[in-house]
Amino acid sequence: MRLTVNGEVHELEADTLADLLALLDYEGDWLATAVNGDLVHRTDRRNHRLNDSDRIEILSPMQGG
Repeated sequence: MRLTVNGEVHELEADTLADLLALLDYEGDWLATAVNGDLVHRTDRRNHRLNDSDRIEILSPMQGG
């Protein structure tokens, strides 16, 4: 399926947002996720089904100073 993740188009097979995060090696409770502009809470990622052409934004905090 064709998904746009953080502005980059990918051909990936992921049924849910949680599957996508695992596939792309994102982990941790501090991630913020949105699909097609709508925030998806951490507790909803396992049940949030992805569709062809979805736009996903994944934000993680950065350390540093």
